[in-house]
Amino acid sequence: MIATVGLCSFTHDSAAALFLDGDLVGFVEEERLSGIKHTRAYPEQAVRWLLGEAGICADQVSTVAYNFRGLGYFAAIPSALGVPGERAVPRAASFAKVGVRTLRRTADLARRFPKARVRSFTHHHTHQLYAFAASGWERSAVLIVDSLGETQTTTIALGRQLQPGRPAVRTVHALHDPASLGYAYGAITEHLGWRRGDEEGTVMALAALGDPARFRPLLTRAIPLTGHGFTLDPSLILPRVLSSRYGRLSPRFVAATCPPRDAQAPVEQVHRDLAAALQERTETVMLHLARRARELTGCSRLCVGGGVATNCVSIGRIIQAGIFDEVFVPPAPGDAGTAIGAAIAAHRAESAVTGVAGACYLGPRFSAFDLSAWPELVERRIDGDVPEFLAGELAKGRIVGLFQGRVEAGPRALGNRSILASPLQDGVVQRLNATVKFREPFRPFAPVVPVERAGEYFTLGQEAPFMSMASPVTELARQHIPAVVHANGTARVQTVAKDANPFLHAVLEAFARRTGVPVLINTSLNIKGKPICGTPAMALDCLAGSGLDALLLEGRWITK
Repeated sequence: MIATVGLCSFTHDSAAALFLDGDLVGFVEEERLSGIKHTRAYPEQAVRWLLGEAGICADQVSTVAYNFRGLGYFAAIPSALGVPGERAVPRAASFAKVGVRTLRRTADLARRFPKARVRSFTHHHTHQLYAFAASGWERSAVLIVDSLGETQTTTIALGRQLQPGRPAVRTVHALHDPASLGYAYGAITEHLGWRRGDEEGTVMALAALGDPARFRPLLTRAIPLTGHGFTLDPSLILPRVLSSRYGRLSPRFVAATCPPRDAQAPVEQVHRDLAAALQERTETVMLHLARRARELTGCSRLCVGGGVATNCVSIGRIIQAGIFDEVFVPPAPGDAGTAIGAAIAAHRAESAVTGVAGACYLGPRFSAFDLSAWPELVERRIDGDVPEFLAGELAKGRIVGLFQGRVEAGPRALGNRSILASPLQDGVVQRLNATVKFREPFRPFAPVVPVERAGEYFTLGQEAPFMSMASPVTELARQHIPAVVHANGTARVQTVAKDANPFLHAVLEAFARRTGVPVLINTSLNIKGKPICGTPAMALDCLAGSGLDALLLEGRWITK
């Protein structure tokens, strides 16, 4: 027996994956079980579930694969010392400190798995392997764009299946810190009053309400394109120091834009315009990188990963540009997914790996729960067909939480931990934002549609099973379901195949029979600041503490 545990640990989005004799047993982010969003803790509950699912103990684990290589940070020290100004020494020292800390963390993993070999892999390599393996393709370009992995911030690779189940990636081009698109986006997100590393999506949504022309020249100077990719202007976006005590934007940038916004302060036009210029520049850079990937690899398909891959508008722009025949983003493109990539890197030399391609429902499932801790909630028996019943409630205007099957991988709820609503109800977006999700009123909601009917409402031109791509919409969508169309004329669509999620597909078909429209709003089963509900207790808390009308929890209808 060969058991390989892959870990994203001691950094944001802690997660774990397990391969047993080459088969992917499962994957889950720790936040889905602990309730702590973006937790940095060792994924203890995730590992416990995986080992229990496989029927093994820690002593039977052969290899532990970690998603960072500590020694890689030391390579940044010489260039860090070469940065002009007072940041040089603290910048170099911070890379050395994180390198030492990462080595200590791998030693801690060795103590947790006393009979396993602990192997560390470069961060971008784990991103590349996961993104490519999840696509199931034989060959593609692989573009990874994030904030930082050791010293790399952007990589272009060639992915190939050398043998069935043995994906291989070879980096053909890399950009290194301080040239980091993720760093720049996070810095301006924080300046605009939202949490860096968490609420970049809010800034992306806000961008649709602003005028990019106001700050376009500034962002063009701050993030200039080069023949190899892009760079950052250090007089505007300060070189990174791996410490929260050091700011990221220069006084010159602040003077040219606006003072830092307090999180509770009103959102003004200047904030909308800065968000719009940042988003526009991000799309320009991503298109430039996609063209470089096509030139360097010659491939007609592209896999995209890393934190910036969650910028669905940029992904949509790449697709619309026609640079590639098809674009793929895995369900967990951020750091959590590197737990799978690290495990693949360690395991593929031992045997072929299976169960990764196209897989998104990889976490725990729950069949039993007790309502006694929630006396305000009541259960009602469902008579007849459950999808038909749910579709009928949605058609009446109910907003319903859906908890079924295994937990999804990644940041999007894909029908197993979702909130569903009819896009035909007046004021549904306002109600969802104000009373259910408790978030900003300008935030849009994603549509979900059967894959066979997607072309009637969305012009993306390819499947989007993981809700990772913004698509322009058809006139039919504008007329009949404007609730899912954002101010920029796009929607972050999820297409559902019958074999991928039979229950959700059946609900959509039943809703279409009642209303003539095969589209529902699908947002994650959580409220702002909390992770997607991974357990029944989390889901019941969400029902009790929000404006949800009901929760369909493993086929049981629960209301207040």
